[in-house]
Amino acid sequence: MEFVIKQNALKEELGFVQGIVEKKSTIPVLSNILIESVGENTIRIVGTDLDVTIRCEADADIKETGSMCIQARKLFDIVRLLPDADVHFKKDENEWVKLTCQKSKFRLAGVSRDQFPEVPEFKSAPMSLSAEIFNNFIHNTSFAITNEQSRFTLSGAKFMIENGTARMVTTDGHRLAYIERNIGTPSEDAMDALIPKKALTELTKISRGSEGDVSFGEDANHIYFEVEGRLLITRKLSGTFPNYEMVIPKDNDKTVTFDLEDMKRAVARVALMADERTRSVRLTIKDGEIEVGAQSSEEGEANERVSADYSGEEVQIGFNSQYLQEFLNNVSAVETEVQEVEKETDGEKVKVKEGGGRPRISFEFKDGNAQTQMRIAGDTEYDYKYIVMPLRI
Repeated sequence: MEFVIKQNALKEELGFVQGIVEKKSTIPVLSNILIESVGENTIRIVGTDLDVTIRCEADADIKETGSMCIQARKLFDIVRLLPDADVHFKKDENEWVKLTCQKSKFRLAGVSRDQFPEVPEFKSAPMSLSAEIFNNFIHNTSFAITNEQSRFTLSGAKFMIENGTARMVTTDGHRLAYIERNIGTPSEDAMDALIPKKALTELTKISRGSEGDVSFGEDANHIYFEVEGRLLITRKLSGTFPNYEMVIPKDNDKTVTFDLEDMKRAVARVALMADERTRSVRLTIKDGEIEVGAQSSEEGEANERVSADYSGEEVQIGFNSQYLQEFLNNVSAVETEVQEVEKETDGEKVKVKEGGGRPRISFEFKDGNAQTQMRIAGDTEYDYKYIVMPLRI
């Protein structure tokens, strides 16, 4: 095989494949990527860890058709340091590959194409969702996915499409993130699948900045995502996701509302003094304010007051500071709904679009021992809920 490709085009596509390739795999060939010719003017780059596969394509001048397998990390490190010029690849005997770019020359060890695993055949991708919505879904739920490998069914997101509505739910057993959005006219297309966290992370990379749609489909074992010619294939997680509807509280009769930025900064400061073992912060909710506090028997304590809309009996709730901060840091991506309002200008009434201003957050709770539901206050384009079990103070 022999081809010539622009350095910046190759660097971009190799960057997408890097997150998939296993750096320390028990199967050595998985640290390689497959490059093969497709027609006269395109190369295809494939990386896989057997669970998640990414396939990218790039324009190239194909001198001789064929394929080559090269160590992925080494190739990416070389290409990103090359000048913005043409890069010439040529495969020699015994799978060695010569790489030339201006005055730079490299000779890289390769492996046989026969050793590279067969990737799943691409099935159809009949459904689609805007990349912006998909990224908002992932951004606002993926942080609540468990990191415990033993809890297999919780190590991904439950993704559902039905009757014109898309939903994504994640949980680690202590908290739950739920996001829903109407995506238009109901259709017969439907999906209910568990998507692994690694696939979600890589999907955000290949779709970030895209103004188009993510097309997707499924078969019995895999889900297929396609974004602007880049394809991501992932195995579905097996097993039964917990009944998340049972977790969402129905009788939380108290609500406190406050400014997101004020609370985010207060929690970040106070959490510095939280006990290292429990990471707990204490929220004392009073008329007109929330007092945020934390203390460590060895290091000291901190308190800060945040203005809030609340009237009622004083309630004290304890939270894991990490769980609280991750919600406050990520929720800002779900913007408040833009509305058309009438304003008078030079004696004439005109409609102008007005954003929701500084976002405000609502905590809905029953008492200090039951789960608290957190969400954006007011009308939004997304129905976003974050439910957290409190800590005993």
